[in-house]
Amino acid sequence: MAGMNEVTQILDQIQHGDPQAAADLLPLVYAELRRLAAAQLAREKPGQTLDATALVHEAYLRLVGPADAERWQSRGHFFAAAAEAMRRILVDQARRKGRKKREGERVRVSLDTIEPAAAAPDDDVLALDEALTRLAGADPTAAELVKLRYFAGLSIPQAAEALGMGARSADRLWAYARAWLRDALTSS
Repeated sequence: MAGMNEVTQILDQIQHGDPQAAADLLPLVYAELRRLAAAQLAREKPGQTLDATALVHEAYLRLVGPADAERWQSRGHFFAAAAEAMRRILVDQARRKGRKKREGERVRVSLDTIEPAAAAPDDDVLALDEALTRLAGADPTAAELVKLRYFAGLSIPQAAEALGMGARSADRLWAYARAWLRDALTSS
C-alpha cells in the first residue's frame, strides 16, 4: 500500500489543478484499488462480465475526472470514494442487464409449466443497493460504515477513524447495520 503521506500530497496536487498529479496517483494506488475490486467481485455471484482490472479503470476514471478534483480530503476518503464508485458501477451494470432481459422477444408461457428461478446475481446487487439506500435514510452513519467496511475493506478501527468515532462505537454500529440490512434483505 502506498504511503499515506505521498497519496495525500498527490490528492492535494490534483485539488490544486496539477494535470500531472492524476497520472502520478494511479501507480501508487493501483494495487490497493485492484485488491478492493477483486474483493468486491468475489462477493458477486458467477456470471459477472467485469473483471477487477476493468472495474478499477472504470472507477479510477470516475474518481479523478475534472469534476471530482476538489473533493479528496485524505487518502482514506479517496479509497472510500473508490469503493463507492465500484459499487455504483456494479449496480449500473446490473440495471443495464435487467433492461436487456426485458427488451428481448416476448413469448407467452403458462405459469403452470415453469419452475421458479433462483435470484439472479444482478438481483442481489440491486437488492443490496436498495437496502443500503434505505439504511442511509434511517441512519446515514451506519450506511457509511457499511460502505467503508464492505466496499472499501476497512477494518473496524480504520472505519472508525475515517468516521471520527471510537472503535467500540463503530463495532456496535456495525452490528446494528448488519442486523438492519439482514432484516431488510430477508423481508424484501
